[in-house]
Order: sequence, then structure tokens, then C-alpha cells
Amino acid sequence: GCSEFSRRWCVLSDGVLSYYENERTVTPNGEIRVSEIVCLAVPPPDTHGFEHTFEVYTEGERLYLFGLESAELAHEWVKCIAKAFVPPLAEDLLAQDFERLGRLPYKAGLSLQRAQEGWFSLTGSELHAIFPEGPCEEPLQLRKLQELSIQGDSENQVLVLVERRRTLYIQGERRLDFMGWLGAIQKAAASLGDTLSEQQLGDSDIPVIVYRCVDYITQCGLTSEGIYRKCGQTSKTQRLLESLRQDARSVRLKEGEQHVDDVSSALKRFLRDLPDGLFTRAQRLAWLEASEIENEEEKVSRYRELLVRLPPVNRATVKALISHLYCVQCFSDTNQMNTHNLAIVFGPTLFQTDGQDYKAGRVVEDLINHYVVVFSVDEEELRKQREEITAIVKMRVAGTASGTQHAGDFICTVYLEEKKAETEQHVKIPASMTAEELTLEILDRRNVGVREKDYWTCFEVNEREEAERPLHFAEKVLPILHGLGTDSHLVVKKHQSMEAMLLYLASRVGDTKHGMMKFREDRSLLGLGLPSGGFHDRYFILNSSCLRLYKEVRSHRPEKEWPVKSLKVYLGVKKKLRPPTCWGFTVVHETEKHEKQQWYLCCDTQMELREWFATFLFVQHDGLVWPSEPSRVSRAMPEVRLGSVSLIPLRGSENEMRRSVAAFTADPLSLLRNV
Repeated sequence: GCSEFSRRWCVLSDGVLSYYENERTVTPNGEIRVSEIVCLAVPPPDTHGFEHTFEVYTEGERLYLFGLESAELAHEWVKCIAKAFVPPLAEDLLAQDFERLGRLPYKAGLSLQRAQEGWFSLTGSELHAIFPEGPCEEPLQLRKLQELSIQGDSENQVLVLVERRRTLYIQGERRLDFMGWLGAIQKAAASLGDTLSEQQLGDSDIPVIVYRCVDYITQCGLTSEGIYRKCGQTSKTQRLLESLRQDARSVRLKEGEQHVDDVSSALKRFLRDLPDGLFTRAQRLAWLEASEIENEEEKVSRYRELLVRLPPVNRATVKALISHLYCVQCFSDTNQMNTHNLAIVFGPTLFQTDGQDYKAGRVVEDLINHYVVVFSVDEEELRKQREEITAIVKMRVAGTASGTQHAGDFICTVYLEEKKAETEQHVKIPASMTAEELTLEILDRRNVGVREKDYWTCFEVNEREEAERPLHFAEKVLPILHGLGTDSHLVVKKHQSMEAMLLYLASRVGDTKHGMMKFREDRSLLGLGLPSGGFHDRYFILNSSCLRLYKEVRSHRPEKEWPVKSLKVYLGVKKKLRPPTCWGFTVVHETEKHEKQQWYLCCDTQMELREWFATFLFVQHDGLVWPSEPSRVSRAMPEVRLGSVSLIPLRGSENEMRRSVAAFTADPLSLLRNV
């Protein structure tokens, strides 16, 4: 309060802010060197008893609070102090009427080994940053962040800000001003009011609260009977809506914790309670009148005109919602919610008519029926949408069959190059995302350029098995995410062996590989206790359909045979098995009954390992081992030669190859006698 303040005469001169008992006093009561100021903050009016105040934080973890009755005087003091302690490189930050300004230790981009000091200013919901190295950064749109989290312990806290193409780590070196920054940034990143444009927004200007609910229902409720017609429990719906309104970004909707009807009711309540409505008060009547146009083409054209007139956030939200309802009605045979039934529910909700105007339902029904034309949805967008829905339904069917169900909101932690707190990225994984798309997403966020012969790949790492599997570039990420155990994670890094494997594949003929390897079976997966036995020599043949194991080269009947498309091959063998060489891989086979079988194979040389692994990739993915775009990889196929003689791979059937190898094993000179 005002009574806690002491009136002082203040002077800012020669890099020192001094305060005196009164204007006649010669000796100051105290002074603040501007070089020691780390933060200057301007709280809202009446925060500290005075109508206008500002806060000064110093390196010594001290806070000085100044108050004035005049807004003009307060503004002038703030500008003068800011100009005195901000260096020339950060003078651009003084152009805005900031709420907070100062220097903080940070890590960003590829410079994650050590923290640097940057200058930051908070203006509204934008965080401006100027770093000592590199170009001027675009401000972070705090209400559009993909993630805002705090990591580390109470003594070493780190604020993590994740935007679409970059991640910023702000370290809490000085606790006092860091806590002030933390509270201010969290407040600026939250929803500011009840209108759509004041909500936390996603990349496409869709409120986070909307796509959280839509994503969850898409993942978990498309086949739920009466979805959106049934109401959730009032108390649960209210609690969920309050959480979403407070900080939708931090809410994680999970199946088993939230019922789809509670989520659908929360979404309807949010849309109904919008002060200006989704279609806005100014344009609501025009939409209702358009529904009465008899000519369908004219009506659709009118809808398109009205759509363009909506504010950007409203327009993006309408498209996202109608796109979602279009998907819901595709499953009307199961959920009993066809276009007409959805229109009955959403017409009064979106137009806030309480069911008194039938035209509201007609507008919604028209928008769903003419979704592709009204919203200019091209074939590619529609195809991706259908693929995503198909993948979700297939996974839910598989989950039901195996007795497991998955959460409705899929946020994956992916690491760049190695598993460290400062290299992690949190990415939302749609069902259509491929490993290549995820890899490029991570590289884009960290501003990593992709040069020729940079074989960046997403790896699935199993720490317990001490093995890793490079994902094929076209492989869908979401099913892998569902199967990750607590000891597994995804990491994006360069595939060091890819160039050698591509050269090998370019020089070979046919799609078959054969040879001796050390083999060991993991019996623990069969319920027989710990793995027993050691590694034994076995002969393997890999072709386009299966992997076969023979006791020896001369054997005619395989001891084991597995369909190649059902195998997952991981590089590495866990050390406790005492592999005979360091060039091993782990093969996992999942049966139709979801039972897993596992084997360990070891090669004599690294080149042999690369050849086997390259062949696995080749036969499993019909020859497409790496994307063919020249920007991603050079597909030059040099001729492989030994001295002046071209190397000619073995040709023929499996039996012919086996006989050739068997003969060579018995008498190496036999193949040369006819030369």
C-alpha cells in the first residue's frame, strides 16, 4: 500500500540512479548503478497502492519499487532508465511500450552447450528478443506457443518456450527477476478474454481450446453413439471448461480420465458462450438469410462471400469445426449422427438462438454438405484428412482387440542428436505424419540446414535393449508412438551408414542376401525365464518375402522362417548377452495374436552389418530406401570395382546360391578350375 512507500527525491545521472531524503539533501540515501540493473518492469495501474509504479531489479537480487501519481512522469522515468541501462545492440527494444525489459541467460538454436545473455522485452502477448549473435529475431507470439513449460529443480529452473520453428530456453540464474519474468510470460501466454481472438491460438489461428476438444473427439469419439447429442455430466463439463479457459495449452485430454460426452459438452458450451458468437453479431443475420436462397449454386456462392468477411480467427475456427463435423457424419452408421442430426445440435449453439430459428440448423447442414466447395478444400487436403481418420479408426480397432486404448491427444517428445533436456522438442503428431515430415519439423525448429549427403533420420531408441531403429522416411509416426515403452524415445540425428548402404544397394543385382551370422534366441519372451544359451553359427537367406534360418549352409529345410514385412530390425545387441562382435542387430517379430518374438544376430564386420540392414530396408519397402529428391540425398550410383575388374554379384535362385556357397566352403578353388 501507499503507506509502505517512502517519498524520496530521485536523480538519474552519469549511469547512477540516486535517491535522497529531499531535494535539498546533498548525500543520497542510496543509489543504483544502471550497469547492475537486470530488469525494468511496469505493472498494471494500482498494483502496488500507487496508480502508476515501476520495478527495478538488480544483480544483487534486490527489488526497488517506485510510485507516481502521474502517468506521464512514470512513463518518462521508465524510458530514461531503460535508455540508460540497455546497450546499443538492444536499443530497438525501446521502441515499444514494454511491460517488462531486461537481460536474461538463454539457450537457443544450435547453441545449447552454454548459456548466453540476451535482451528481452514483453509487450502484450509478444516477447521480443535480441541476441548478441545472429540476426534480429521475430517476436515470439506467446499465445501461439506450442509449449510453455518449466523444467529443472527449484534451484535451476528453465523456462521452455516452443514455437513452430524454434525453441527458446530461458534460465533462472537470478531467482527474483526470473520469477517476475515467469509470471508475466505465463500471464501474457494465457487467454485474455472471452472472444475468439483473445484465446490461446494454434498455428492456423484456431483457438487451442477448440482443437484440443476436436482432436480428442476425433481420436476417441468418432464412433461414439450420439456424439454431441448426448450431454456430459454438468460438474465434470464445468470443471473441464474452466481448466481449458484458464490454460488450454497445458490441458492434456486422456481417455479414461475424460469421457467424450464431457469433452463434447465443454466444446458446445464454449461456442455458445462466446460474447460475439462464432458468426459474429454483425453478420449473423446475413448467414441466416443466405440459407433461404433456393438456388444451391447461388447459396453456396453467398456462403463463400460471407466466410471471407469473418475475422481471421472466426473464419479459421468455422472451417476447423465444419471439417470435424464432416468427419463425424462419415461415421453416421455407427454414431447415429448424420448431417441433419448434427445441424439440429449445432445450429442453435453456433447462432445462439436457443432453437427458435430453424434457419440456424439449415446453415450448419449446408456447410457440412458443401464443405469441400465452401471452404475450397483441394483433393490433397481431403485425401490427408481421410487417411488420418482411417489410421485413427484402424488403431482403435487394433487397440480394442489387444485390450489397450490410447490417449486422445498425441504430444511426442523428440530429441535432436542426443537425449538431453536442452535438446528435446515437443511435437503434436497427427496420424498422417511420416518420419520424414517429423525429421524436417525438428530440423526447421532448430534452424538446422540440410545439405547434400546429410542423411538426417528419425530413430526409435530402446534404452533397455540398447538398440535403435532408423525409421523409414515414409513410415507413419503415430503407430510407433503408441508402441513406445517407458524405456524408449525418438531422436533425430544423422544416419552415418546410409551413404554406404545406398552405394551397396546401387552395386548389387537382385533383392536377395545370404550368408553366415551368429544367432541367439531370446527365450524370456516366451515365458521361460532369462535368456539362455549363447550365440551359434547359422546360415540365413533373406529375400523379398521372408527371412529363413538354416542350421548350416548344406541344409535344405529351414529351421525357422519369418515373413519379412512383419519384422522390425534394430541396430545393436544388449551387452549383457555378451555378443561375439560389436556389429549386431536385434530382430523383433510380432504375430497376429500380438505376441512378440525376438532374436539377436551378429556379423563379423561392420560392412556385413550394413549390407544386411540395407537389404532389409530394400525388401521391406519395395526398393525405396531413401527419398529421391536431390535436396535430401544424392542418388549417384558409382560403379563398384576391385582394381580394374568390375564386381559381379551372385545371380540365381536360392538353391543355386546355397550350392555355390557350400561348394566354395568345401573347396575354395573349385570355382576357379574352369577359368
